[in-house]
This record gives sequence, structure tokens and C-alpha cells, in this order.
Amino acid sequence: MNTWRSWVPCLVVAIVLLAQVRADGAHLKENPRKHRIVYHLDEAGLDKAKFVLGNIRNHVVGVGGWQHIEALELVVHGPALKLFVQSSIDPALKQTLEMLQEQGMTFGACGNTMKNFSITTEQLPHGSLVLPQGGVVRLMELQEHGYIYLRP
Repeated sequence: MNTWRSWVPCLVVAIVLLAQVRADGAHLKENPRKHRIVYHLDEAGLDKAKFVLGNIRNHVVGVGGWQHIEALELVVHGPALKLFVQSSIDPALKQTLEMLQEQGMTFGACGNTMKNFSITTEQLPHGSLVLPQGGVVRLMELQEHGYIYLRP
């Protein structure tokens, strides 16, 4: 009898995990279209930047991978852009950014912020999209084109 009782918690955990796997995939069947997402980062602070990139990574996993994403862009302006200057970027932040860019994320840098902080294109991460019209204008344009706006 004691042996059977020791299996009950394991059985409950297995049932919960099985239900979770089915729930994770359910949204893919209900909404097979590809997502267009824009993330917004303007706050200074390394922890905030790492948090946002972590959100992006989790977002990709949560929708079932890059095959379910048409486009994903991170628009950075204001004090946050200084965190991405290559000569002083945090190594872990750089590694995560490069991984996301290699997988398909666009890194958009506000042209107005670049002027205000004297940041050149060469100082930004490789493959950056300079936004001469400004970060906020880019956010507006992407939303007008049906992108989902997220500001963690």
C-alpha cells in the first residue's frame, strides 16, 4: 500500500506536464499565422536591457520558434542605446543580442539618439538598422503595418 501512495505524486506531476505540453502547442493550431512583433527599449540600465532581450528569447520559444515569426524588431532609443555601444557593451548582453540577430531579430537604433549622444553607426552592433526618422516614428510605422507592440 505504501508503494502505491509513493507513485501518486509522480502520476499527478506526469498528468500536469502532459496537459502543459498540449496547452503549449494549442495556440499554434488556433493561430497558424506568423507573428510580426516590435519590442521597445528606451530605459537605461543593464538589468533592463538583459530583461528585454530575455523576454524576446522567451517570446520566440513561447510561439513555437522562429518559424512562427515573420518579423521581430527591437527598437532602441534614449539612454538605452548607450548600453549597445560596442566598446563598452556588457559581454553577456552582446552575446544574447548577437544570438537573436543571427536568428532573425532586427536591432533598430534611433538616429536622433545617435546624434544626441554622438554615437556613430560604426559604434553600434553589426547589422544595426539606423532609424534616421527616429525610434518613435519607427514604432508608429511598424504598428501601422500590423506589428504587435511590446514594451516590457
